[in-house]
Amino acid sequence: MLVAFIAVTIFPFLWMVRTAFTPSADLFTDTLSPVPKRPTLANFERVLGLSTVEEAQAAGGSGARMNFLLYLRNSVIYTAVTVAGQVFSCAMAGYALTRLRFRGRGLVFGTFMAGLMVPPIFTLLPNFALVKDLGLLNTFGGLVAPSLLMTPFTIFFLRQFFLSIPTEVEEAAVLDGAGRWAVFWRVVLPMSRGPLLTISLTLAVWTWKDFLWPLLVAPDEGTRVLTAALSVFLQQSPNSRPDWTGLMAAATLTVVPVLVLLVVFGRRLVDSINFSGGK
Repeated sequence: MLVAFIAVTIFPFLWMVRTAFTPSADLFTDTLSPVPKRPTLANFERVLGLSTVEEAQAAGGSGARMNFLLYLRNSVIYTAVTVAGQVFSCAMAGYALTRLRFRGRGLVFGTFMAGLMVPPIFTLLPNFALVKDLGLLNTFGGLVAPSLLMTPFTIFFLRQFFLSIPTEVEEAAVLDGAGRWAVFWRVVLPMSRGPLLTISLTLAVWTWKDFLWPLLVAPDEGTRVLTAALSVFLQQSPNSRPDWTGLMAAATLTVVPVLVLLVVFGRRLVDSINFSGGK
């Protein structure tokens, strides 16, 4: 059952890669082979702008092109700023809700948790109206504004780990003269490398594949991210002849940075997770 589930899960990805290497002329004739009979890099070349319009059309494409490197830069900025800001601010919030005693702490935490029950689509238009009124459309500031400081899940995730850290460790640091900020920065965060890496990778994947919000707030060329660029690339093709092979090549290139991230940090993530606190 597990093998069957894995096969069903990865089949769309494998078929996307197969289509990316398939010549446009063979797309509807070479449909049963697990690998293309005449693999080609022409689809990637026209997506990356390495071929002329005439060459792209001769290869069966529509002539549509992508400024891939610009969109890649925009996606990296959007993802990096969102993940860094959210992880740091949510770590502070989670620690405050775990260790600091103040009136209304339970109400504040309950309010954050109530946010988990609100579908993101309900906040889309209010956030768009706010960003528009602030004059932040087509800016990276408007792009990262709704999720830069917190999401309820991130606060909940980090708070649950902070609860497992023995208070004796922090009390020992206080006896050595450390203040609350020093305890958080020099004791708690180093002990939380595993959960911080886990939530960072999760947020990076979520942010990287985000489509509707970047398409709505930052449609201009200078701030357009890769996921929105895929939609624009498809719209440039005639409705009677969509450039499916070019689109699959662009989608494959879009997935590569996330795969590299998971390959580089995946093993370290598994080895560093320790939800039992510290020695």
